[in-house]
Amino acid sequence: MPNPESSRQSNRQSHRSKTRPSSSAVRSKPRPKDRVPLTKLLRVASVAGGIQFGWALQLSLLTPYVQQLGIPHAWASIIWLCGPLSGLIVQPLVGHLSDRCTSRFGRRRPFILAGAISIALSVLIIGHAADLGWKFGDTEEHRRSAVAFFVFGFWILDVANNVTQGPCRALLGDLTGKDHRRTRVANAYFSLFMAIGNILGYATGAYSGWYKVFPFTLTPACNISCANLKSAFFLDIGFMLITTYISIMAAKEVPLGSSGAPDAEAEGGVRW
Repeated sequence: MPNPESSRQSNRQSHRSKTRPSSSAVRSKPRPKDRVPLTKLLRVASVAGGIQFGWALQLSLLTPYVQQLGIPHAWASIIWLCGPLSGLIVQPLVGHLSDRCTSRFGRRRPFILAGAISIALSVLIIGHAADLGWKFGDTEEHRRSAVAFFVFGFWILDVANNVTQGPCRALLGDLTGKDHRRTRVANAYFSLFMAIGNILGYATGAYSGWYKVFPFTLTPACNISCANLKSAFFLDIGFMLITTYISIMAAKEVPLGSSGAPDAEAEGGVRW
C-alpha cells in the first residue's frame, strides 16, 4: 500500500521542478539587444584622459611658473582656489543646462566640445602670457600684464575643465541607462583614463627638453622653463583634441524633444 506522505512529497517536488526555471534556461537567456557596447563606453570615456592630462600639467608646471612671474605666495594660493570653486559651481550648472539642451547635436556633446575648445584657448593664453605681457610693455622686473594674462587663462582653464568633465560623466550615464553593470564598467573606464592622463601628464611635466622639440617657443620674453611649459601645453592641446574627437564621435545622441529622445525628468534630472 503506497505511503500518502511520500506521495505528497513527490507531488511537491514535481511542482517545484515545473515552476522553477532550470539553470540551463537561465544561462541561455538572451542578452538585451540595446545594451551599449563596451568599445563605445571606452571611446566616450577617453576624454577623461585628455582632461586629466591637463590637470597634471597644471600641478607640475604652473606653480614654478607662478613664482617665475613674481606672483606673491598669498596670491598664488588664491589663484589655485579657482579649481574647487569652479567644481562647486560650474559642474552642477552645466549639468542642469545640458539636461535641457535641445541642440541637434545632442545634450552632452556640445558642452564637451565647447569645453575642449576653451581648454585649448586657455592653455595658449597661459603659455604665451609672458610674450603677451612683453608686447604690452612688461620688463624683466615688472610683469603685471603677464600676470594678468596668466590669471585670466588659469581661471578659464579650470572652468573649461569642469565644463568638459561633467557632461562626459553624464553622457556615460545616458548611454548605460538602467543597466547597472554597464554603469559600473563606464565608471571604471572613466577612472582608468583619469589614471592614464595623470601618468602621462606628470611624465610630460617632468621632462625639461620639450622646448627642443618646439624651438620657436624660445623668445626674448620666454626663457627655457617658460618655453618648456609652452611646449608641454602644445602637447596637451593635441592630446585633448584627439580624445575629444574620439569621445564625441563615438556617441550618437538623440536631440532632446525628438522622437526617441530621453526625458530629462524621467532620467532623474533636477527640477529648478
